[in-house]
Amino acid sequence: MDFAYAALDKGLIPDFALRRAIRALNRQRLASLALPSPNYSQHIEGKLAYIDSLKKSEIAIETDTANEQHYQVDTEFMLSCMGKRAKYSCCLYQRGDETLDQAEEAMLESYCEKAKLKDGQDILDLGCGWGSLSLFLAEKYPNSRIRSLSNSKTQKLHIDSVAKARGFKNLEIFTGDVKVFEFDPDQFDRILSIEMFEHMKNYSELFRKVSRWLKPHDDQDPPYLFIHIFCHKTTPYHFEQDDGWMSQNFFSGGTMPSHDLFLHFQQDVKLESIWWINGKHYAKTSEDWLKRQDAANRNGRAVASLREDAKKKGKEEIEGEKTFYRFRVFYLACAEFFATNDGEEWGVGHYLFTRRP
Repeated sequence: MDFAYAALDKGLIPDFALRRAIRALNRQRLASLALPSPNYSQHIEGKLAYIDSLKKSEIAIETDTANEQHYQVDTEFMLSCMGKRAKYSCCLYQRGDETLDQAEEAMLESYCEKAKLKDGQDILDLGCGWGSLSLFLAEKYPNSRIRSLSNSKTQKLHIDSVAKARGFKNLEIFTGDVKVFEFDPDQFDRILSIEMFEHMKNYSELFRKVSRWLKPHDDQDPPYLFIHIFCHKTTPYHFEQDDGWMSQNFFSGGTMPSHDLFLHFQQDVKLESIWWINGKHYAKTSEDWLKRQDAANRNGRAVASLREDAKKKGKEEIEGEKTFYRFRVFYLACAEFFATNDGEEWGVGHYLFTRRP
């Protein structure tokens, strides 16, 4: 296995072979998620035991590792893979022939509609990535006050620079770990979180904490929490270190929620609406990221940039080359993963909660 991982880090395994191997691994994962018997009660018992384990955990684990794997990777490299809005999460291909830029815009617009956003609100973007949603909202709602939380200093530097260049005065970025970071209570009309909850564990504590940041419940104008996650249709599970390459390199300490998982954590929030988005949207997003990454590396430019970035961070230059090829495998794996069974195994969940009175 070490030999195979070393070959992946050098880009020595052709894509057609990788895709076949990934599909085989996906079949193994699905087999592991299958009910142990036709008795549905055993499935429910297993899910409730999993939920109980989450309630006994910390809010999040291995957050520094996740930062290293994703969120403090060289900004120039990451931007070269994404669309013009720098959306590092599933995009929406409503017709199927959209460009990545168009699919980014479509998904961002869907958040505004589902979260019932309007100009003049106090809005928090929780886990804001490279600022796709924060910058979009600052532009779309000039009279709103947008605040955003990132766990990455390099992400903050990028967002601040873009906001300054575009003359946005209604956006403020904070850096901190959601486990310990606190906003003042009762201050947000809306909180939106896009693909952050997959890095979390104790959703009871997290919902309790986040709900306090929402303004008090008002029947005429209720505050809302909107969440976007990737998920399996029925069965939640942990990303364990011994699961293999993906867990070790991209989702250390992560969670694969089930689509219904958050329904079991409504002590402090109340679910208003729920949506399912077929996984083929994420598969196409990942394929587009892969194409852009390869295009950015014409004449070896992206690898050279990553080698230089590794050197600046005091690492061996070869680590930059490993980063390039690991992201290629990651995008390719996600494309195959979310396309499984015509996109009806793993997909994206959208949720709208309000604060309980």
